[in-house]
Amino acid sequence: MITQAELKNLFDYFDGQLIAKTDNNKRKAGDALRSITGKGYLSGRVNGRSYRVHRLVFLYFHGFMPPQVDHIDGNRLNNRIENLREATFKQNNQNRKPTGSSGVKGVVWHKQSKKWVASICVNRKSVHLGSFENIKDAALAATEAREKLHGDFAWSNT
Repeated sequence: MITQAELKNLFDYFDGQLIAKTDNNKRKAGDALRSITGKGYLSGRVNGRSYRVHRLVFLYFHGFMPPQVDHIDGNRLNNRIENLREATFKQNNQNRKPTGSSGVKGVVWHKQSKKWVASICVNRKSVHLGSFENIKDAALAATEAREKLHGDFAWSNT
């Protein structure tokens, strides 16, 4: 595992990027760590080991690597230090982007009832928030519940 001192010796930080200070057999001075993983994170090899850049940036500034580093805005390529925060696995999952076809986290269309259904996950269990005639009301119910239960880690569509 790399240390903060080693990282600062090898790289400079600029605007969310780690820039190599010196040449080595794989990288030239001035090159940024910028490989993209299959899941859309920036990564790079340091001392023979692959790391995700957001974790290295967090280490660079805070001196330790927490179990999870959350991208506040949900953009996996935005590794500016002000966009990164320590998180638990649960908190990191609470700040995930919507994946359903409605485009609103926690809202789906229910064909049988012909209504929008809002729900939220609490302690790995789905909690029904209600059925709604329009998507705006369903989205509002889901957003309010997320903000109440997930706090700063509630995903926001804004």
